[in-house]
Amino acid sequence: MADDEAKKAKQAEIERKRAEVRKRMEEASKAKKAKKGFMTPERKKKLRLLLRKKAAEELKKEQERKAAERRRIIEERCGSPRNLSDASEDTLKSLIKQHYDRINKLEDQKYDLEYVVKRKDVEINDLNAQVNDLRGKFVKPALKKVSKYENKFAKLQKKAAEFNFRNQLKVVKKKEFTLEEEEKEKKIKDAAVLNKAKK
Repeated sequence: MADDEAKKAKQAEIERKRAEVRKRMEEASKAKKAKKGFMTPERKKKLRLLLRKKAAEELKKEQERKAAERRRIIEERCGSPRNLSDASEDTLKSLIKQHYDRINKLEDQKYDLEYVVKRKDVEINDLNAQVNDLRGKFVKPALKKVSKYENKFAKLQKKAAEFNFRNQLKVVKKKEFTLEEEEKEKKIKDAAVLNKAKK
């Protein structure tokens, strides 16, 4: 019996030690989890999925809202579609006149707005120049980088060499102004001068 009690005591000691080790392991794992913080990899993954779903829903709502806004604006600007298949000629003419007047009005507005925009651009540029003058800063123009070893005029010289003016001139088929006639005229004048000199 003493052996049994010794075995039981030994067994109880082993169990106690195992319990202590388990307790330490649990505390260590809790400490690790505490170090990792609230966001574990699984929670991060779930959070990403939820964010993606939410973003997709928001994007879909935004697209639907933009489509509805677009339809509303088109209907406001163009009006609702009309059935013109069984309309009379007078109604068609009046409808065309309305559209024509509306187009003219819109073109006038467009021209006015373009003028205002150009004027504002000029004003903005003037104000920017004044601000830079007051600050003492002057805008330096962006210069093109050029190699100092490259012949700068090589391309122009090559183009000039390729461009032959004689090839660009029209060919005249009449023989009014040929070299032969000019030579004959010179010979006749020379002969006349020689005859006068001989006399």
